[in-house]
Amino acid sequence: MSEKNSSLHYRNYLQLDKILDAQQLESTSKGNEAHEEMLFIIIHQAYELWFKQILHELESVKKYFQRKRIDEENIGLIVGRVERTNKIMSVLVDQIEILETMTSLDFLDFRHHLSPASGFQSHQFRRIELMLGLKIENRHQFGGCPYHAQFDGEKKEEILKLEDEESIFCLVEKWLERIPFLNLNGFDFIKKYGDVINEMLEKEIYSISSSSILNDQDKALRIRMIEENKKYFQRFLDESEHEKAIKNGETSLSYKATMSALLINLYRDEPILHLPYQLLRSLVELDHKIASWRFRHVQMVEKMLGQKIGTGGSSGQGYLKETVDKHKVFTDLANIATLMISRSYLPKLPENIKENLGFNYKKE
Repeated sequence: MSEKNSSLHYRNYLQLDKILDAQQLESTSKGNEAHEEMLFIIIHQAYELWFKQILHELESVKKYFQRKRIDEENIGLIVGRVERTNKIMSVLVDQIEILETMTSLDFLDFRHHLSPASGFQSHQFRRIELMLGLKIENRHQFGGCPYHAQFDGEKKEEILKLEDEESIFCLVEKWLERIPFLNLNGFDFIKKYGDVINEMLEKEIYSISSSSILNDQDKALRIRMIEENKKYFQRFLDESEHEKAIKNGETSLSYKATMSALLINLYRDEPILHLPYQLLRSLVELDHKIASWRFRHVQMVEKMLGQKIGTGGSSGQGYLKETVDKHKVFTDLANIATLMISRSYLPKLPENIKENLGFNYKKE
């Protein structure tokens, strides 16, 4: 039987006095209160509260991936927490619409009081980026200085420590490398997939060559494009070429992890691969949600400030634009879509393997 806490009150439990007294307007302290500054503060405080929840979810995801064994139940929990994070990011994107009810003139009434404060100084958002796997060498430079120069003391130490820890990207990569389906009971997925790609592209070349509608110039152009596609697939399936691409910074995900991700995407209908597929899809979706938030931020800044320099010293909307694509983490997982083929070409799984990929799969 649970005990009732008679002293607990809604206001005390949520510490509303602290939260509702945390809006200190700079314009008021300067003797010229700007009405819109309250909205600006509350929107950004709400962002930080949601960032705290996102960190709570991502820390949980990291802990599950750090386990030696990750079973289906764990994957289900991980998917649920990543998808919750995606829902939160959707809310953050929508909050920009509220901020956009403030006009450029409204913002300029108090903007001069904010310098050198900047959203770039959000410690929690930098932690989110690091936890997901954004590497320092992949960051767009802020004023020619390392991003952590914005912090000092314990905050800077925490950032530097996170840089040295395994990110969710690294942990997902290791998990994909451990998946035992690439060569299961004699079924060599990579070879079968390569054979099917060659068959599919040869059929396309034959279809173009025998076309009575296309002229010779069109045929040559289309066949040349297919030959380029064939080279792309060959490079993708060649482990040594993949390693070169990693060294050149063209890709990040290891060869084995990439092959596993491809298999999961192609055979997503098999029961045991459905949750792993949902996980990969939700991580790509998270990348897109964060990029959408950055892009909407760019649009808002363009409308309010045009080409003005940011209060923190950045190039303003120019800096924000550069981060939209450059700061994505799970691009390699998104690019798996390039390698997808129709179900009609999918290498058929032997019946004993299909049975193993059902809910009764046991690692041999």
